[in-house]
Amino acid sequence: MDIPELSMALSASKVQSDWGTAMLSKNLDALKEAGNTIEDMLDVSALERSVTPELGGTIDVRL
Repeated sequence: MDIPELSMALSASKVQSDWGTAMLSKNLDALKEAGNTIEDMLDVSALERSVTPELGGTIDVRL
């Protein structure tokens, strides 16, 4: 393999690695945002339970 081919191969490898890292970073940001959203939803439901704690405490079942 000559020097220009090796240089091109290394450059392509670096581009692929950089692209993969960028995509993983975007996915991590999206997962953090989803986690924050779920955390906010849990906080809202906890607040609702504290205001009306009797709701959802019993279930009427008829056969």
